[in-house]
Amino acid sequence: MRKKIAIIGSGFSSLAAACYLAKARNQVTVYEKNSSVGGRARQYKKEGFTFDMGPSWYWMPDVFESFFADFNKKPSDYYDLKKLSPGYKVFFGIDDFILISDNLKEIIKTFEDIETGSGLKLEKFINNAKKNYEIAIKKLVYRPGEHIGELITLESAAKIDQFFSNISRDVRKQFKNEKLIQILEFPVLFLGAKPSKTPSFYSFMNFADFGLGTWQPTNGFFDVVNGMTKLAEELGVTFKTNANIEKIIVENNEAIGIICNGVVEKSDIVLSGADYHHTETLLEKENRQYSENYWEKKTFAPSSLLFYVGFDKKLINVEHHNLFFDVDFNTHSEEIYDNPKWPTEPLFYANFTSITNSETAPKGCENGFFLIPIAPGIKDTEELRNFYFEKIINRFEKITKQDIRNNIIFKDSFCVNDFIKDYNSYKGNAYGMANTLLQTAFLRPKLKSKKVSNLYFTGQLTVPGPGVPPALISGKLVSDLIEKYQ
Repeated sequence: MRKKIAIIGSGFSSLAAACYLAKARNQVTVYEKNSSVGGRARQYKKEGFTFDMGPSWYWMPDVFESFFADFNKKPSDYYDLKKLSPGYKVFFGIDDFILISDNLKEIIKTFEDIETGSGLKLEKFINNAKKNYEIAIKKLVYRPGEHIGELITLESAAKIDQFFSNISRDVRKQFKNEKLIQILEFPVLFLGAKPSKTPSFYSFMNFADFGLGTWQPTNGFFDVVNGMTKLAEELGVTFKTNANIEKIIVENNEAIGIICNGVVEKSDIVLSGADYHHTETLLEKENRQYSENYWEKKTFAPSSLLFYVGFDKKLINVEHHNLFFDVDFNTHSEEIYDNPKWPTEPLFYANFTSITNSETAPKGCENGFFLIPIAPGIKDTEELRNFYFEKIINRFEKITKQDIRNNIIFKDSFCVNDFIKDYNSYKGNAYGMANTLLQTAFLRPKLKSKKVSNLYFTGQLTVPGPGVPPALISGKLVSDLIEKYQ
């Protein structure tokens, strides 16, 4: 039977769910509190420069293809993709860097040139990672996290010891060169946890990196947002922006609508793709599933200090994606997870989409996106933001051997306070809840409310976890559950 469905938020999980639910002939309306759709993947434009505000790594292209195929479409029907070559560049100091190629054969050679014998080890490691990837896609990420049986099924398909060892331990058993170790540990940061806390099974992220490669939509991730929004509209979805949700209306333990900008909007089903913790604050206490103590005890992925910078010249010695690992990896990690505080010497990431697409910056200019991972919930001030910008720009100039400070037209920042203000993000986290062993599958917050009927959740705090491809999958999972139970 056709249902009237209100979806809170317009991030990737909400957009995906909206498409599936509209395809099932429901009347779907998406409510977005900000002035444009996309959630963390919004676009920022200033003085002729265009920036992705959040996600910038297009990994796991098969998940995007699978999503569009469910509607007899292809990604290319909505946006163009380019495989980056090289995929990215990792800096360890002045004249000390490693380029990660766009194909596994060359990456194996790169490893072998750095550490004798590591090429063959890498080939075996990635072969195992590929098997894990196939198991993850078939047995884990497309499961709705309803019961322990899903995890038992996963463990029967994968080697059981992969859930009781961790990425860091496995990598360090096989590789001795610290640079190669850091490159292999890096991809699991997308899962939001320390490599030493991430089960070995999640090596499938290394296959996503080395096996499937790094891609780029022509104008950035907002191309994907636009594509999914267009698909949703073709399916009949209605979008309302500047639509702040103040309350979820519950009667007789049943969600019957929302209050948006002071106006009651009745619906048969309420689905929230907004921050899970925040969504529950829109309910009376007796209708909330999880206490403040529950959330406080969970391991959250990092927040980020982001800078959007316009340069009045083209930069040298950098690629589209760049990682700066010229300081101690473990110390920074501990200052995020074990002893939360502003990092002593931060690792950072920089991308320049104008290297790949000159249209994202004025002629002769470069757009720069800089990211420092930081602990969620820490103090955020303008003074701290400026202090860390100076830190990373000093290192950037030294390592890439160029003067850029006097070529900065503008710099704008986004940090903990903004994640809270714009996204109602718990403690200002940027990526969601980490995928640790005790926060995997059915151990994550549920897609379906246990206390309120007709109330559902999707996104990075529920299954399958943080990241853009998991968000697409989360939207599919929750739409399937709604069809199952309604």
